[in-house]
Amino acid sequence: MHKLGLKHKISQFIRQQKNSDVDWYLIGVIWFLVVIGIIVISSAGVALGWQKYQDAYWFLKHQLLFGILPGSLLFIFFWFFDYRRLEKLAAPMLYISIGLLVLVLIPGIGAAWGSSRSWLNIFGYSLQPSEIVKLTFLIYLSAWLARKEERHFKDVGEGLIPFAIILAIIVVLLVAQPDTGTMMIIAASSLTVYFVAGGRLLHLSWLGLAGIAGLWLIIRLAPYRLARMTTFLHPELDPQGRGYHINQALLAVGTGGWFGLGYGHSRQKFAYLPEPVGDSIFAVTAEEFGFFLSMALISLYVFIAIRGFKLAAKCRDQFARLLVVGIITWLSAQAFVNIGAIIGVMPLTGVTLPFISYGGTSMMMSLAAAGILANISKQTRI
Repeated sequence: MHKLGLKHKISQFIRQQKNSDVDWYLIGVIWFLVVIGIIVISSAGVALGWQKYQDAYWFLKHQLLFGILPGSLLFIFFWFFDYRRLEKLAAPMLYISIGLLVLVLIPGIGAAWGSSRSWLNIFGYSLQPSEIVKLTFLIYLSAWLARKEERHFKDVGEGLIPFAIILAIIVVLLVAQPDTGTMMIIAASSLTVYFVAGGRLLHLSWLGLAGIAGLWLIIRLAPYRLARMTTFLHPELDPQGRGYHINQALLAVGTGGWFGLGYGHSRQKFAYLPEPVGDSIFAVTAEEFGFFLSMALISLYVFIAIRGFKLAAKCRDQFARLLVVGIITWLSAQAFVNIGAIIGVMPLTGVTLPFISYGGTSMMMSLAAAGILANISKQTRI
């Protein structure tokens, strides 16, 4: 009887989910991208995995164990965790995230990779707080803005200045790492949420001017950023030095042609292309699968954006609407920045390709955000 009762409850639960209003198209495409990521990493990481760990599939195993597995658990948790309860948890989540950003900057606690100090080593596991802040800051910002009335956005002291202060704290901590790519993504998604909430274009233009001035300042303080911009404008000037990464990426994309070299046949991943499983994974994808399938991949991100903004338009409450707008802007902007950098239309910034690139914390937080989208869509008719 007990087994029959349990079986009945499971069957009832499955029927409820099938009959719910979850946007299965949106969630399905997201998980399809995760599968594509598994396929591409298993090819792109072969040479680097063998070179560094004597295991051709080290990156695939690590991504499955420390990225997709915990990310799947977070996805399931947030799918069934009522998004409204996140409003009360928004402030503590953000404070903890900011605390982690501060810890990263403390010598002996934060871990460096190249010129960037963006990781924490916890019991041998690497955690990137900047990826966590992408989500927690959006939750906090959406909850804070949802409580404001239209008149607050007209008042500089009640709307613009508090928003600018909290955004500036995040930006300064990210610049200190430095993690300019993540800073750009968070700024773009935050400004979009602020605008959708009712922010005035005049105030946003002030923030834009302040951002340009801040960008000029950090370029002056760190000349390598100016060199990176020069490389973006003229990658042919130093093909074996600062222009090496973009030149190898463009070579990979161009070599793929219309139909690609075939799965597993990338040549650039063999010690030529930097970060073949991370920032440069789209270059390997284009080389192996070609132009048409690469465009199909891009169309999946466009579909997520369209479907996500459609969900936001149908949301019943302001908090949900702003949170969906923020998450979709984050994922879309990050995909655009990553792919744009690889094909040479934007400077290289070091951000991952959502749901595809290697990176445990990035995958976990992206799937957590997808779980929130599923939960909101479950309670919103599309």
